[in-house]
Amino acid sequence: MAGKEKLIVALDVPTLTEAQHLADELRGEVGMFKVGLELYSREGLGLLSWFSKESLPVFFDGKFHDIPNTVGAASAAVVSHGVKMFNVHAAGGAKMIGAAAEAAGNANGAKPILLAVTILTSMSQQVMNEEIGIAGQVDAQVKKLALLAQVAGADGVVASAEEAALIRQCCGKDFVIVTPGIRPSWAGHDDQKRVMTPKEAIANGADYIVVGRPIVKASDRKDAARRIVEELESSS
Repeated sequence: MAGKEKLIVALDVPTLTEAQHLADELRGEVGMFKVGLELYSREGLGLLSWFSKESLPVFFDGKFHDIPNTVGAASAAVVSHGVKMFNVHAAGGAKMIGAAAEAAGNANGAKPILLAVTILTSMSQQVMNEEIGIAGQVDAQVKKLALLAQVAGADGVVASAEEAALIRQCCGKDFVIVTPGIRPSWAGHDDQKRVMTPKEAIANGADYIVVGRPIVKASDRKDAARRIVEELESSS
C-alpha cells in the first residue's frame, strides 16, 4: 500500500459537522477515517451514511463487547452501513468474535475487515496486573488474544505497535495489524502509554496506523498528515 493508504485519522470530535469538516479537509491526504465512541454516542449510526455517500472509507471503532447474540446484531447493523473496518474486544471470547465474523461475512457489498482489540494502548503493565487482575506480561496477553481472534474468524487485531512484530510472527503475513497510539517524534504522547512513531510501527509489522490529535489538533492539518505520510513512505 502507498503511505497515505496506511494512515487512518481518528475523528475524535463531538459532532458530525466537525467530522465532516475534517474529512473534507483531509480527503485525498489519508486512507481512512476512524469513527469512535465519542462521535457515535452523540450522532448515532446514521452518521455513517454521509461517509458512504461521499465514498470515504470508515473504520468504525465501536469495540463491541457483549454476549454473542448482541454483538452479532450490532455488527450486522454496522456492516449494513458499508464500513471498511470495525472491531470487537478479543476478551469477549471466541463465540462473540465468531458472531461478528458471521455478520461481516453476510455484508451485501465488500466484506469489511473485522478486527479484535487486544490490550488498549492506554493500559500499562501495572494497570493490567494490579487493577484489571490479569497476570503476566502485556505482550504475552496480546499474543494470546491475537491467536484467539485469528482462530475465531477475525481478520486482524488492534494492538500497540510494540507488539506488532510478535503478532506478525505468530499470526502470519496476511493477518491485519492496526496500531493506535502512534505519535510522530514532533508530537506529545497525551494519555497513551505504549507508543511508537509511524516509521517504527510500520517497521515492526503494522499494516495501518491510527493518528488522532497530532493531526486533528494541528494548526495545519494537511501539512501534519503529509509529514506522517512522508515518514510512512520512507519506511517502505
